[in-house]
Amino acid sequence: MENTQEIKKESFPRSFWTANLTELFERGAYYAMASFVVLYLGQLGLGDYWPSNLNGILWTLVFFLPILSGTIADQIGFRKSMLIAFVLLAVGYFIMGYPVWFGGKELNPIIGDEMTAGVDVLLPIIMAIIVIGVGGSIIKPCIAGTVQKTAGSRATLGFGIFYMIINIGSLFGRGISYLVRTEFNLSYIFAVSVFFSILAFLAVLFFYKEPEMEIKEKKERKSILKILADMVLVLKNLRFALFLIVSSGFFVIYAQVYNVLPLYLQKAVELNPAVDIITMANPFVIVFFQLLITKKFGKMKPINSIIVGIIIIGISMMINLYPIFASAGGIKQLTLGEWIPMGTLFITLTVALIAFGELFTSARIYEYTGSLAPKGQEGLFLGYANLPLAIGALIGGPAGAFIFNEIMCNKAITLESGLLKLDPFWNSMGWIVLMAIGFVSAFSMWLYNRWLQKNPA
Repeated sequence: MENTQEIKKESFPRSFWTANLTELFERGAYYAMASFVVLYLGQLGLGDYWPSNLNGILWTLVFFLPILSGTIADQIGFRKSMLIAFVLLAVGYFIMGYPVWFGGKELNPIIGDEMTAGVDVLLPIIMAIIVIGVGGSIIKPCIAGTVQKTAGSRATLGFGIFYMIINIGSLFGRGISYLVRTEFNLSYIFAVSVFFSILAFLAVLFFYKEPEMEIKEKKERKSILKILADMVLVLKNLRFALFLIVSSGFFVIYAQVYNVLPLYLQKAVELNPAVDIITMANPFVIVFFQLLITKKFGKMKPINSIIVGIIIIGISMMINLYPIFASAGGIKQLTLGEWIPMGTLFITLTVALIAFGELFTSARIYEYTGSLAPKGQEGLFLGYANLPLAIGALIGGPAGAFIFNEIMCNKAITLESGLLKLDPFWNSMGWIVLMAIGFVSAFSMWLYNRWLQKNPA
């Protein structure tokens, strides 16, 4: 009887599992469309720059707004916040598909350079970006907060399960998106996202309980003014502010998985690339190698692990130089067998290597952020650990568009098929620039750590 009570006491409460189920659906919704946003917007006629810029704004909202939306969630409760968030997400994803479904617009298989879309397309897309960004920002602190509150002394295991669920949701979303978009058309990836958002809403409505009700914990409430005062306090800390800037280099490169890589595939490698299947390499690597990397390299100092991860992501860009010069005929003529262009194969390897970089970097950034915080303010500073992602997304959108359009596509020739034949020199220069951003970021992180050692708090 005693053993049974002990096992029951140690088991995760229901809200922990409901939160993880909800996260699976939410990630399924997001990743169903994430790999194709820039291509969809390009095919709607938004030209060279708007797609990547808008995609960057979407990511920035998702990663920056939790600072404020988390406070609101604390005020009104996680359950109510998540119900509101999934309504916003379902509406936002629906509006993204609206121009094709009800607005009479057609998707052009060839992405044009010029902006041809009118206000009737641009306005709903901007509205959708804002609504999805706000909805997504509310979800992040609610789910992570539930896991933190309900995991108790087993926080490491709890967040390990949570991280695994994120990647399983990513695989589900991309896989179902592939089946739907190949059966109908690209706009229906947003129908998949709406479907997953509704499932998440129902999961919260019928199964989720406020964690405080289960673990009998008093909730600390903060006002918006207090949050803004905390933000000033955090950003006034020079050590932390510099870290935010230096670490954002990793996320500028990471953002190119959803900016440069899809554009490169569709405009220079193959007309109908399976970007959702190709980017599955990221969650596959994380699911299968997470435990191994943690076991083998978990004792590495956080700063060294972060630097290794950034170097790996720089190398992931560099490997794309091989297909450019491996054949005199160019990247499109060099294939693996008769069905996988070598360019596609190497982009897949790039995504896989980026995942390895993420394994070395992402979790350790949180650990390192905690070590930078003044004693007693660790929780406050960790609340701002997503800011490098927001900075990386904000810079990464326009930077990716510039690198692809102005560098990689410089002196490109349009073939009869509609694909671009990229000039080998300028094509390679684009990848070298991306690689250099990674290496400079890693070197900057090393210099920053040396500065910290010479100027201890």
